[in-house]
Amino acid sequence: MLDLLDIKYRHLSEMKSTELFGLRKRVFKDRLNWMVNSQDEMEFDEYDNEQTTYVFGVHQDTCVCSLRFIETQHPNMITGTFRSWFKDFTLPEGNYVEASRLFIDKERMTMLKLREKPVSALLFLSMINYARHYKYDGIYAIVSHPMYLIFKRSGWKVSVEAQSLSEKKEKIFLIFMPVDDDNQRILIDLVKSKAPELTMALDAWPLSFPVGQHRPD
Repeated sequence: MLDLLDIKYRHLSEMKSTELFGLRKRVFKDRLNWMVNSQDEMEFDEYDNEQTTYVFGVHQDTCVCSLRFIETQHPNMITGTFRSWFKDFTLPEGNYVEASRLFIDKERMTMLKLREKPVSALLFLSMINYARHYKYDGIYAIVSHPMYLIFKRSGWKVSVEAQSLSEKKEKIFLIFMPVDDDNQRILIDLVKSKAPELTMALDAWPLSFPVGQHRPD
C-alpha cells in the first residue's frame, strides 16, 4: 500500500524528521538548487515548528513524497519569506492552510518500483482530502511555473491570485487551490483513470492506495 497520512511537527520522531529534512535537502537544494538553508545534510527553516503539519506518502516504511501545511492564521511563507514578492496580496480571513515544500523523491520512486504509479495525482488528492477532513476552506501556495502547469494538467481548478519573479528571475505564482466536491471528484477520477480496476473509495483521510499494476501519471 501507498499510505498518505498527516503527522504534526511535535509528533515527528527524530528518525522521521531526519528522513524528511534529508529528503528535502536532496530535492530542494541539491537537485533544484533553491536558495534554502541546510545544515548536517538537512533542509529546514523557521516554518518547521509547532504550528506545522506534514503529509507523508509512505510505502514499505519509506517516505516517497511529502508536503507541509500551516494554517494561514500563523506565520507562513506567504506572509514571511515571500512577502516582498507579493506586497499587494493579503491573505483573506478564514479557515485556510498554506502548502509548501511539496516534493516527490524520484530516486525512492525508482527504488520502490513506483514510477508507474499515479503518485502525484494521489498527493494532490491527499491535499484536498486533508483539507476537507479538517474543515479548511481551501489551500494557498506559492509555486514555480512548472509546478503550476502540473497542477493545471491534473484538472484541479487552481486560480492564480498573484504573480511575481523569483530571485532567479523565474515566474512564481501565488495560487488558490479549492477543495470543494467538484475538485475532489476531478482528482478521484484522475486517479481512477490510471487504475480503472480500483473499486475502493478515495475520498477518505488518511488515504491508502493499493500498489498494483496501474498506469503512470
